[in-house]
Amino acid sequence: MTTTFPDQAAGVPPAPVGPAAAQVRASPARWARSLLRGREADQPWVRPALLTLLTGTALLYIWGLGASGWANAFYSAAAQAGSTSWKAFFFGSSDASNFITVDKPPASLWVTDLSVRIFGLNPWSMLVPQALEGVAAVGVLYATIRRWFSPGAALLAGAVFALTPVAVLMFRFNNPDSLLVLLLVLGAYATVRAVENASTRWIVWAGVFVGFGFLAKMMQTFLVVPAFALTYLLAAPTSFRRRIGQLLLSGAAMIVAAGWWVAAVELLPTSSRPYIGGSQNNSILNLIFGYNGFGRLNGNEAGSVGGMGGAGGGRWGATGLTRMFNSEMGGQVSWLIPAALILGVGALALGWQAPRTDRTRAALVLWGGWLVVTGLTLSLAQGIIHPYYTVALAPAIGAVVGIGGTSLWRRRDRLVACLILAAALAATTAWAYVLLNRTPTWHPWLRPLVVILGGAAVVALILTLMLPAPLARRAAAVLAAVSIVAGVTGPAAYAVDTASVAHSGAIPSAGPAGSGGPGGGGRAFGGGRAFGGGAPQGIPPGGTTAQGGTGGLGGGFGRQGGARFGGGAGGIGGLLNAGTPSAALVAALKADAAHYTWVAATVGSNSAAGVQLATGDPVMAIGGFNGTDPTPTLAQFQEYVRQGKIHYFIGGGTGMGMGMGGSQSDSPASAIAAWVQQNFSPATIGGTTVYDLTRTST
Repeated sequence: MTTTFPDQAAGVPPAPVGPAAAQVRASPARWARSLLRGREADQPWVRPALLTLLTGTALLYIWGLGASGWANAFYSAAAQAGSTSWKAFFFGSSDASNFITVDKPPASLWVTDLSVRIFGLNPWSMLVPQALEGVAAVGVLYATIRRWFSPGAALLAGAVFALTPVAVLMFRFNNPDSLLVLLLVLGAYATVRAVENASTRWIVWAGVFVGFGFLAKMMQTFLVVPAFALTYLLAAPTSFRRRIGQLLLSGAAMIVAAGWWVAAVELLPTSSRPYIGGSQNNSILNLIFGYNGFGRLNGNEAGSVGGMGGAGGGRWGATGLTRMFNSEMGGQVSWLIPAALILGVGALALGWQAPRTDRTRAALVLWGGWLVVTGLTLSLAQGIIHPYYTVALAPAIGAVVGIGGTSLWRRRDRLVACLILAAALAATTAWAYVLLNRTPTWHPWLRPLVVILGGAAVVALILTLMLPAPLARRAAAVLAAVSIVAGVTGPAAYAVDTASVAHSGAIPSAGPAGSGGPGGGGRAFGGGRAFGGGAPQGIPPGGTTAQGGTGGLGGGFGRQGGARFGGGAGGIGGLLNAGTPSAALVAALKADAAHYTWVAATVGSNSAAGVQLATGDPVMAIGGFNGTDPTPTLAQFQEYVRQGKIHYFIGGGTGMGMGMGGSQSDSPASAIAAWVQQNFSPATIGGTTVYDLTRTST
């Protein structure tokens, strides 16, 4: 028997063509009414509900955004550089004098650079673009689901996505993940459009969006490709041969969209561009396939810092099938993963006899494949995997919950569908209790509330099978509302907490302090409340302790570096968080700044970033982010000094490149630091040890 879900009939009316289209375009009033009213066939509540979703998402992502200061100063400094130098803009350089790039491609920086050029250098111009990308991603997800399914499915998908704690975190932060997620959702939208009528144009656009995502975060973007390709191959209404040819065209478009910038960088002489940060040989290909590529999978990342091993795990935490549920990742994203898996598999099982082009099955393959492939990759990878990477799962979780949940809900009068819904809700309730119980003193009333709501909804759902059909239909709206509230209460509470706290540093974390993460805190390693960031401890965003550290791990590295260089750091930060230099140091660096290519040099990008953001002048980040990139060599640095291009060397950098993190004690950073100490006299300015490179010691 062929199974057809009721909601797959809710397609999009064909767009008007010819004179009718011209009339629509010529009528602004009609366009405005359409914006507020939506589709003529929709019930009146649909468009207001969508506008409420988008407005609420915007408020959640933008309200109080400036409290996070520079957030990730590593990228903020690069945006400052790109806003003053088009060369730095193109390459994604850390400084306007183009010494070294960040260790990611520059697409996300391009958006922020333009914002800073237009609105000036401030936290809002840095962070609002990411928030708007988040609102856009929620809107595109809604539009994607709505093309094939009911408004309820699309609204539920958008709400689950918007309220995922790690999504709130990353769309209020300036890491590349926000643009990556938006582009991937656009790729899914294009794939859905392509499947509808076997459109070559739309499947090529899907490749373009994914390819451009590569310029946001390199090879992570390709994790969705298997799901997109399989969906089109399975469901597009055309011959198998044509489907293969169209997918090849899409792949070619993806390579072009990703490769044009790579080719430009690789083909330019090294003397005409900055050093490629994160690479070990100044090659973008080394960065793509090494540090940001296969190294993330097998852990062989030359130049990486040492990670935190776990039982049976890699250098960056325990790996395995349950990684998304552990203390580091669980509170970020896993709230509705059990429900998504149960609902997705259940809906697929009930529709297994559907025609090849069945849209419900195609959608579940697309979003479920995205969820499974990305989730397994993040779970099993041995290299650097930070908790915030899980934001890439959020759209897929929302989509599968929305599609699977509403598809099964419409069939809830059948025992199997009802039991699948009950199992999903019971699993969600139980898992929410476990996650909330990891912070037992944080709003303890939430746990019993979730259990009561979820338990009542499960019992009521099963009891509806025994009620007369008219009575069951009248109770459906209340039951659906209680079920949704029970499912989203936990992640929504984490989301609001995440939005209410300032975040800074290289490894931010969502949720309340103590909810998980390395070191036992939700803001571990320079990422907010627990270790060094921000307003909750009275430290300015991106600020430091009096000793020059960040109050956490990043600061520890900073202090070690300070000792190695001959003095306290005095506020220049450390490995994972930038500092705020004193007014005296800023004044000294800005004096005669125009005479120098770099007003200062220091080891590590975060150490350089805080100084650069404070002065507005280029600061050389020796060794790149970790201080382990082999640039500049001692001979190159000595030549820069001889030519008078660097004014000061600042002690107290990250300390990397000097025997830590697997690096060698005779690394370029260590050799440069030793040479500076031997040939120049130290001075203390505003608590920071500096060496004036224009005056040799006598």
